[in-house]
Amino acid sequence: MQMKFVVKTAWNCGGRVGALEMGSCPGPIETPALLLSTRKGLPHFISPDLLTSLPSPDSHLLQISPLHFLEGLASTTISKLGGLHQMLGLHQYGIAAVARDSIQCLPESKGTTKLGASFETPCGRLLIKPKDYVEMISCMKPNIWATLADEVPAWVSDKRNKTSVDRTVRWLDDCLALNPAAGSIFGAIVGGPNLDERKRCAEEVAKRNVSGFWIGGFGLGEGIDERPALLSAIIDVLPDEKPRMISGLGLPEEILEGIDAGIDLFDSTYIYSLTLGGFALTFSLDKSGNQYKYQKSPIESDLTKINLRAKIYRKDMSPILGNCTCYTCKNHTKAYINHLFNVHEMLAQILLEIHNTHHYLTFFHVIREAIKDGRFEKFRQTFIESRRAHYEREAVCA
Repeated sequence: MQMKFVVKTAWNCGGRVGALEMGSCPGPIETPALLLSTRKGLPHFISPDLLTSLPSPDSHLLQISPLHFLEGLASTTISKLGGLHQMLGLHQYGIAAVARDSIQCLPESKGTTKLGASFETPCGRLLIKPKDYVEMISCMKPNIWATLADEVPAWVSDKRNKTSVDRTVRWLDDCLALNPAAGSIFGAIVGGPNLDERKRCAEEVAKRNVSGFWIGGFGLGEGIDERPALLSAIIDVLPDEKPRMISGLGLPEEILEGIDAGIDLFDSTYIYSLTLGGFALTFSLDKSGNQYKYQKSPIESDLTKINLRAKIYRKDMSPILGNCTCYTCKNHTKAYINHLFNVHEMLAQILLEIHNTHHYLTFFHVIREAIKDGRFEKFRQTFIESRRAHYEREAVCA
């Protein structure tokens, strides 16, 4: 079954709630939603048997990069196995394919040519042509896939930026012409920090027969103050009835900024980065957005996260968060996870990624409820202002 998307609640002040249906998922998934970052189709540390411990159906969206599979099974072999759903045994999960994953497969604008996009991958720098990319997509059979894009950092010249838009639109036409029998196509939108190019690209992509939109080029050096205007320039020209996905925004403040602009789907590379560093999310999930209503650590001043590698947790027999219902917090303590890190046991990352993913999925749930109740703007402002006030206070004390 093809993807179906409907907007259920929308407000002029920002934010909207939608329902995304895919044939492989057990039921509709409410948006704004989080796409779980994966490595070759599975979360970086969570094993398949523990995926069921995450909130359902919110956790049933996975994001993959087709480029990950270049160092493993051939695309034709995956096709013979029936596609990624069959190969991975994840029959009740939706899979979204995006070439860039912001971790290992990063766009390399200097190597990109008119023939295809260049990426830094575990296999080295590769030039991916639209025909080769579509062939990989056809073999993997994801539910959603974004077309190939020429992403450039914020500091390139206006001429190079314009070229990236022209190439991205041309590659979109190439992908549509090849007509792969796999999933719903999301047209890629780029343009760097240039408002006019962002708008031009969005207008051109909106004219094409695509099921949704993937917004790229963020998280590549643009200023934080530039983002609201850039997002508005894009969203204002896109049709409301189609979903919008973005890469490069991961921090809670960035998520709120994207949702305020009208984004529906976000990647979760932020969770991977936190987990790899040994950090556990602890920021408040209070429905008002107030970050002073949280379980404060008597040891650390950071209200957003704690570092479980620190020696101060060696004898701490409490869970990461007392009110958290994730598998990790219900079964393990900070002291145990600290011990696992000290002995370099991979279970530390597994337990930590479960907690961080559960916490972020709950964050999205709280946001959706705020949008439904018509209080999202107040929630967003309270959340950001309370965090800013805390950081300013900590800076003065330091």
